[in-house]
Amino acid sequence: MIWTGRVFKVETDNGKEAAVSWGVTETKPTGRRKCPAGCDRHNLRNIITIAAELFQTTGGRMKQMEQQMGQMKQMTEMQMSSSSSSSSSTSPTFTSSMSSTKLRKVSRGLTIDKHSGVQRKTSAVVESFSQVQRSTHIPEGESVPDFEEKLRPITAQEGDNAVFKAKVTGNPQPSVSWKRASGCPLSDATKPFYDNINNQHILKIKNLTLEDADVYKCISSNQHGEAIYSISLVVTENPVLDFKKMLRKCGVEKREEKKPPTEEEMLKILSGADKKDYERICAEHGFTDFRGILKKLKEMKKKVEVEMVCVLKPLDDITAKADTNVVFNTILKLKDPNIKMQWFLGAELLQIQYSLGKYEVKQLGTKHMLCISSVSLSDMGIYTLQVGDKRLSARLNVIGKCRMKVESRRSLLRDSIIIDCITYSQYEPLKFMSDLKPQKVIERQTAVFEVRLSKKTDAPLIWKLKGKEVKRDEKFDVSLSEDGLTYTLKIKDVKVSDTGDYSVSIGDLTATVILFIERVPIKFTSHLKNVRVQERGKARLGCEMSSKDVHIRWLKDGCDITASRRYIFMREGRRAEVIIEGCELRDEGEYSIVCTQDNDSHEYVTSAILTVDERFASLKSGMSDVQCPTGSPAELCVVLDDEKVDGVWLKDGLEISEQSGVQVVKQGAVHKLMFRDPPEIDSSVLDLLGARPVTVKAGQTATIKIPYKGKPPPKVTWYKDGVEFMEDERTKVERTGDYTSLVLSRCVREDSGAVTLRLRSDCGTAAVSLHLNIIDYPKPPQGKVEFLQLSGKCIKMKWKAPRDNGGKQITSFVIERRMAGKKSWTRVGEVDSSTTVFSNDKVEEGQVYQYRIKAVNTEGMSDPLETEEVRAGEPIEPPGTVSQPQVSNVSKDTMTVSWTPPTHDGGAPVLGYNLERRKKGSSMWLQVNKELLTDSKFVVDGLVEDVEYEFRVTSANRAGAGRAPGLVRNLCVSDSTNSSISLKWTPPAAAGDEPSGYILEVRPEDAKEWKKATKIPIAGSGFTVGGLQECMKYHFRIRAVNEGGLGEPIELSEAVLALPPPVAPRFDLQGKLKKQMVVRAGTVLCLHLSFSASPPPAVTWFKDDILTTGREVIAGSKNHSQFLISASQRSDSGVYTAHLKNDYGEAHYDLNVRVTDFPRPPTNLRLLEEVTGTVTLQWDHTPDQADEDEGAHYVILKRDTSTASWFTETERVFSSKYTVTGLLPGRKYYFRVIAQNSVGDSDSLNSKEPLIIAKEKECIGSLQLKEYTSPSRQVKPTFLLPLKDHVVHRGHDCTMSCAYQGMPTPKACWYKGKSKISDSPRFWHSTANGVCTLVIPTCGAKDGGEYTLVLENPLGTAKCSCCLVIFDKDGNSLLESLSNQANKDKLIL
Repeated sequence: MIWTGRVFKVETDNGKEAAVSWGVTETKPTGRRKCPAGCDRHNLRNIITIAAELFQTTGGRMKQMEQQMGQMKQMTEMQMSSSSSSSSSTSPTFTSSMSSTKLRKVSRGLTIDKHSGVQRKTSAVVESFSQVQRSTHIPEGESVPDFEEKLRPITAQEGDNAVFKAKVTGNPQPSVSWKRASGCPLSDATKPFYDNINNQHILKIKNLTLEDADVYKCISSNQHGEAIYSISLVVTENPVLDFKKMLRKCGVEKREEKKPPTEEEMLKILSGADKKDYERICAEHGFTDFRGILKKLKEMKKKVEVEMVCVLKPLDDITAKADTNVVFNTILKLKDPNIKMQWFLGAELLQIQYSLGKYEVKQLGTKHMLCISSVSLSDMGIYTLQVGDKRLSARLNVIGKCRMKVESRRSLLRDSIIIDCITYSQYEPLKFMSDLKPQKVIERQTAVFEVRLSKKTDAPLIWKLKGKEVKRDEKFDVSLSEDGLTYTLKIKDVKVSDTGDYSVSIGDLTATVILFIERVPIKFTSHLKNVRVQERGKARLGCEMSSKDVHIRWLKDGCDITASRRYIFMREGRRAEVIIEGCELRDEGEYSIVCTQDNDSHEYVTSAILTVDERFASLKSGMSDVQCPTGSPAELCVVLDDEKVDGVWLKDGLEISEQSGVQVVKQGAVHKLMFRDPPEIDSSVLDLLGARPVTVKAGQTATIKIPYKGKPPPKVTWYKDGVEFMEDERTKVERTGDYTSLVLSRCVREDSGAVTLRLRSDCGTAAVSLHLNIIDYPKPPQGKVEFLQLSGKCIKMKWKAPRDNGGKQITSFVIERRMAGKKSWTRVGEVDSSTTVFSNDKVEEGQVYQYRIKAVNTEGMSDPLETEEVRAGEPIEPPGTVSQPQVSNVSKDTMTVSWTPPTHDGGAPVLGYNLERRKKGSSMWLQVNKELLTDSKFVVDGLVEDVEYEFRVTSANRAGAGRAPGLVRNLCVSDSTNSSISLKWTPPAAAGDEPSGYILEVRPEDAKEWKKATKIPIAGSGFTVGGLQECMKYHFRIRAVNEGGLGEPIELSEAVLALPPPVAPRFDLQGKLKKQMVVRAGTVLCLHLSFSASPPPAVTWFKDDILTTGREVIAGSKNHSQFLISASQRSDSGVYTAHLKNDYGEAHYDLNVRVTDFPRPPTNLRLLEEVTGTVTLQWDHTPDQADEDEGAHYVILKRDTSTASWFTETERVFSSKYTVTGLLPGRKYYFRVIAQNSVGDSDSLNSKEPLIIAKEKECIGSLQLKEYTSPSRQVKPTFLLPLKDHVVHRGHDCTMSCAYQGMPTPKACWYKGKSKISDSPRFWHSTANGVCTLVIPTCGAKDGGEYTLVLENPLGTAKCSCCLVIFDKDGNSLLESLSNQANKDKLIL
């Protein structure tokens, strides 16, 4: 038993004694113990005795005080004796009735504070437990009720809620009831109920009142006994509620009148509150949209949230001894070094500056410290550092000694004796009082974890799932009990993904528990049902599960068929189906579906039986003899009574395979054999065209003429590189009954390519391909020329060969050059075609050159590839300007002129100077010296007295003399607007040095002074002067400038008006669109036109001469207009016209727009079976067939039911009828028709039911034949024509046949390797009239190998073998090697 001492306080007021308050708290007794500081029960009893003696010495003792002190002594002795007795007894004695009670706190009465006038009703904190057994004998497995989780007393304020939770055990299941010890009934605010998730009985009391204070009993009983747990509810008065009650009436009207705050006001209120108080604050202010305001509050915080503080090391808890120094430290990364930092002890701000050295704050780099000197018990608590929006906390624990202090205090009004016994039970280590146990929860329910601490703490408790912190949201609910000791984590709507390790940590304590999720069993809401179908019919087996997140497998007679291509498996949501098309007798059996799910070892199965009934057919109409002339069409017809039965046509007992001129057609139950003449091209023509290409020179006419034959006349189509030739002014296609010609006039190099002719009719197709080569001069060399060397002696360059040689081999490259500023080109060399490098060693240092390169073949030279201007070596320029000449020593006819050499020599030494003079006012300069002056001083003689002279000096090096530039030429106005005028000019002639810039000056017409248009010289040969006044006239003049000085100015003859020149509308030819424009439907149709006009014209768009007012968006500016349709349609096709108009004229431009789209699919597919082994497909045309520009046609595909791959039967069918031949008996086929045009393919039109080719034909019952008896002879089986090896493309059919003789007729048996395949449904074989045939449909890689035929009769046995090789699309090399052996070996390709 651990005792915690309270304060004994006895007060006397004018000789009257007041009440004594004494509290004793007991926890689980485990024998005689001492408190952590060393106080035991004996010392505590001495404390009470000392207190009584002190009361007596005060002189104001009352009888009531003696009684209370006596009661306290008796109670203490009773508890200590009961504690010692309970600790001494080691085993209880069994009786038929047992009862035990534990007393936790005894203190009852009504206390009145005279000064405050507040009445406070309190109740004793009581906790007791009793258990009574009624049965003398309890069967095995049953038990008396007991409490697995004990209830706890509650102390709460008036107006709060109180919750009691109990978890009971017992067998049979006990019933639980609640009662009050006072006998009063439970109040209306009290609600008992049962929590199915946590298996707890709960009593909840809302809005506590003083009358709810009582001892509450939880009674659990069954037939073997009962258990009663009593706990107390202490209700303390809340003065705030009393004050609210007083103000309630007077505040009703005001609250009714008060309007709820706006959304912005509510955001400001909530931004400074804690999250847990959001709902309460909204309710107090009458704000109802709680979820909406939370969402906007989160968005507002995201916008303003800035990571001002980054915590690199948090504060750590510290435990220290009294009278020692401690330091709290943390490492922070601050965005603002001047951010405010505050330290708190609990909720109180530490006044560092007034602590007289007790507290000191230090900073060392990013390390921030709080130093506390001579810590004592009063310094103990939680220290918090507030930095911006970050709060860092840590606890300081101080270890001291237990002390007992008796303090006597007297005064005029009262005498006080205070006995204070302080123990350190609150410094016991924090620990978990309950263990976390693994839980197994059914999916979609709620899992609950609960942990209880040994004492309250301010440290945060953290729940984690798989190492990641769990935060409160819609999925997880984290709560804390009212006593602050029990933490609960609820996981709502648990799923498989919630399985894992959950950990809880607080301080240094950590506990981990596992959560197991039990899956909800799968149920079949709809089971598989037995199905009966006819042979070649369609069977469908389906079921529906209770969940869609399951894995399924399909079984047939216990074997897994999930990966089989024979079946079509469908899965949509919770429903699963298997479809068997063209059912065969072997498909009969038991089908099962096996369902499994993750984290569930069970398999859930449902089964059904599929029964397949055999299908028979009979002959309704037979064949009749037909006679017809040679070359004319003929037809044989047979009608059966079943459309799904196939037939096989035979000639002289042999099956008719697909051959030229013969078509097998099946139209439902009608089977036809049709004889026609398909299109055919002479083989000699094919050999000639394939041997060499057709070569034509550019600019000439190419004519290709190809004869053919076929009845009816086929449709002729020419293609280039797969694109159909469209007839225009250059392309003509001629068609006659026996030949066709393609004529291409004015051929260009781009016409080269593969040309294909295709002939098609209802009887078949034929095609021939050739290569057309147009030869021309080559294209220019490629790319940018690379200069490998630029020196004063050599320029070396490199280029790339042309991308197109013009159809002829390039023979050489010609290199030409010109000097910068020159127009004429000079040939400097020619190199062979094998090299693309050239060196030019005849160059002048400092000179600038430009080169161009041409490619040469037998047809001529290509266009040139020009280089940029390059300089040979380092640049040498004329020297700079000398200083202004100075005149001295003036006489009647002489004077001395001196100057200073130039600062810049131009890259070469100055060779000398030229001195010039002129009379003032004259424009003619005369050179004084005949040779270059080497000195910077010269005496000029021969002058005329009383005449003023001007002198100028120019320096010279080997690049020449630095002279001022000449006159600028061709100054004119290029453009003008309301506020600007653009001018252009031509550089000066070669009279002076090249100018380095130009000085442009402007003068308004009403002004006399010239002003520079720019502060620095203009570099180019054009400039726009802006900032002018509208309708004002301006004069302009310009002069060139270089280092040699300023040139003479040149002025425009007339003033220029600041207005744009009038221009009639005209389209920009460089920005024109093509006359024809093709756009795919659904894409953007954008027509952009550029134009020029002044003033800007009005733009109007027309479609087919009608003003556009539809879905278009028209945008533009003064120089362009754009017509835009964001999603074009077929109806947008037509002629679009852009019309421009202003005061000076108008213009228009037409564009022909065609919007293309994927063709719409054909409809109403019909299968007409007229001839055995063939079927005629008929359908209704796609609505887009009439559009010849699109080139719409059809593609026919077929698929054997044994494979999922579709194979193309034919392409480019233009009619709505086609006959498919070469269908095998006993096979089932699906057919597909696709419409195709230049854009792409339409959706497919598929046959709904498979077409079945019958294996056997019925005998004609009405035909009577005379019995023929052959002569009796016996022959041993021999092969007349043996089997031959075959090479087959993968996906195609293979037919093997051989001829034999033997009597009696031998029995034929086929083998692949050593396996017998005669009875396999994968193959089809027949033996009739001395011929054995084996058909392998849709060959795959596994079908390759050796095949053997064994013939046997009573006279003997014969064997014959062959090999089958399967090759793929990329097996051309294999095919070529086998083709070379075809003439030597028995090999069929």
